[in-house]
Amino acid sequence: MATGHTDPQRRERIIAATLDLIAEEGIARVSHRRIAARAGVPLGSMTYHFSGMDELLREAFGHFTDHIVAVFDAHLGTAADRDQARAAVADLVHALSEGSQRDLVLTQELYTLAARQPAYRELTHEWMRRSRVHLEKHFDPDTARQLDALIEGLTLHRALAREPHGRALTREAITRITTPARRTP
Repeated sequence: MATGHTDPQRRERIIAATLDLIAEEGIARVSHRRIAARAGVPLGSMTYHFSGMDELLREAFGHFTDHIVAVFDAHLGTAADRDQARAAVADLVHALSEGSQRDLVLTQELYTLAARQPAYRELTHEWMRRSRVHLEKHFDPDTARQLDALIEGLTLHRALAREPHGRALTREAITRITTPARRTP
């Protein structure tokens, strides 16, 4: 094994190994020893780079949320108008639900952790805020909040369904949320 002086990517490998183990086996099975073995680093590197498991998990999930926000940006960043933004949101839902099983599992693991521990809840709040920034470029804040929840829900339902719904249903749901209600006289 390389020493820290000749292994400048050690910290990043530990974070990546942490996320891989969480995705494969669940957060309950993650330990310093298992992460170190997975990352190919000495066990002492764990406490050298992180004050404890909590700091490591927060940083690892921070890296994960950065990745998902980048996915949002990749889909929504080029939309020039509301119609393109609607199509981009539909593409995002389908990309997330048909894409990486790892991302889906990590999302649910983070949500479960956030439901139990306030420090992780703050991480999810920041993640949602950052995701809504992309949506608010095209929609008002309330609509962006609704769309953010819709994206999460439709992604999960599509990913776990025996027969996932098609793009038409996704587009219809997005259109319903993003079309202003008509006022009756």
